[in-house]
Amino acid sequence: MARKKIPIKKIDNINARQVTFSKRRKGLFKKAQELSTLCDAEIALIVFSATNKLFEYASSSMQQILERHSRHSGAQGLDISSIGQQLGSDSFDMLRKEIEDKTHNLSQLNGDELQGLTIEELQKLEELLQRRWTTISKIKDEKIIQEINSSKTKEAELMEENQKLKQRLAREQRQSHESITCSSSDFSPDIGSSDTSLKLGLRLFE
Repeated sequence: MARKKIPIKKIDNINARQVTFSKRRKGLFKKAQELSTLCDAEIALIVFSATNKLFEYASSSMQQILERHSRHSGAQGLDISSIGQQLGSDSFDMLRKEIEDKTHNLSQLNGDELQGLTIEELQKLEELLQRRWTTISKIKDEKIIQEINSSKTKEAELMEENQKLKQRLAREQRQSHESITCSSSDFSPDIGSSDTSLKLGLRLFE
């Protein structure tokens, strides 16, 4: 059964529009990646959703591709104003505002610029930091357990090797002692034979 063709016009239903945007955006980025891989092309995509959320894709570096575009267009260099001209004033303002918001949020996470926050905002920030701290502590504990287990394994291996060396040394000492004992027995004097020869000599002289 053939798929129903969607008419190319604005989708009135907000939920359907968002779902379509998400699917089409992923498909667009996938096609761009395939085109870049197959044809060795440098591709940069910048997309703003209806909710002013930024999505972007670059086959290498977005900055380098924009600089290359700027040089190709005859500009001498790339600066904020040139990006604003390329994206349009509205898009540029949204991009700049998003960068400012991210920078502001990062400063708050570092403990700065907190005086203007309400109690509710401070509580949300505290909960966020607590979740991150919990995650960090969990990873740290796992690393410590791994180090302890590794140390125990190495300790067991060293003890086993030490036991083997002790057993080997004991065998060598026992073999050396047995060798010395056998050598002493081979070279011991025959007292009875010497005494008989001495008596026979005395009788001849009589």
